[in-house]
Amino acid sequence: MLSALPFQVPPVTFIRSYLRSVLAFICIGLIPAFASSHVFAQKTESDDEILRVDTNLFVVPIRVRDKNKQTVASLSERDLTLKDDDHVTAGLYLKHGVDRVALVFALDQSGSTRDIISQQRKAALALFERFGERSQVALIRFAETTEVVAPFGRDTSLASEAFIFPVATNQHTAIFDAADAALKTLASIPLVQSERRIVILISDGLDNASRTKPASVFEAALRQRASFYVIHLPLFEPRDGRLAVRSPAKGFKELAEKTGGKYFLVGDARSALAPRENADLTPIFRAIEDDLKSQYLLGFYLGELGRDGRRHRFEISLPSGFEYQIFGFKYSRSQDFYVDPPPKP
Repeated sequence: MLSALPFQVPPVTFIRSYLRSVLAFICIGLIPAFASSHVFAQKTESDDEILRVDTNLFVVPIRVRDKNKQTVASLSERDLTLKDDDHVTAGLYLKHGVDRVALVFALDQSGSTRDIISQQRKAALALFERFGERSQVALIRFAETTEVVAPFGRDTSLASEAFIFPVATNQHTAIFDAADAALKTLASIPLVQSERRIVILISDGLDNASRTKPASVFEAALRQRASFYVIHLPLFEPRDGRLAVRSPAKGFKELAEKTGGKYFLVGDARSALAPRENADLTPIFRAIEDDLKSQYLLGFYLGELGRDGRRHRFEISLPSGFEYQIFGFKYSRSQDFYVDPPPKP
């Protein structure tokens, strides 16, 4: 499994005891993302530090809330409590907010979504522009196949034009193929310190052509430390004598829930007959911005004892009155982390 990763590091797993049944899946989730003293880096013309070789620091996005379920913006490494009986860690890392993003818009080109997507380009790109001049944006469109119509860059003019497109008629739709293509687009740019990688996927949720399985997309997203924010523009169908939201493809909502993003349903049966072109996604883009800026990056430096080929467990806790969540799982004041030995060749 590690052969597919960009860095040769011991697999690291995290989860509380009641979630250990998914341990093998989560094992690929922690990817090195920030430099330590053991990282080789190179400077580019933009003076960004690009991770090239190996690092002893592993990070993961987390959400933190207080006892009133409100977000918290005031924690630091000093507030973390570490229980590490095997002494495999060499320090902790905690950073609030995000100051730069690598953002991919993945737009469903089917007739059911085209009008509303086209009218949202200003609000969508305003979200990107609020994350600083060092951020990058790309745009892909998909129906049965996927096309990168605006490669990564910092100028939004090309991406803005890409929001205007003809309807893809008489075609199937391959959502999970498109999600995989979005992750490959992210993989085409270097990992940079402090950057959050996100995909905003806008679709009606119906998939009848993907060859890519949802589970492989979840795993690839964890390897890329990328989060999906899924905006569902639903279709409706008669059910028990009334209109109801047509169920999306299995795995559609989980794209967000299993990668640390969020899922948004636009409208309900009561709004089914309202003109779709009048829908306004501005509140959703604002919610995505707020969610990203309210998150933390939690990390730990792995010491030499963590590379001795044995399994180790340690625990990271927050102060009383606070709890945190990893990759969409349950909130808890403490989370268990595991360092597993590398697989045998």
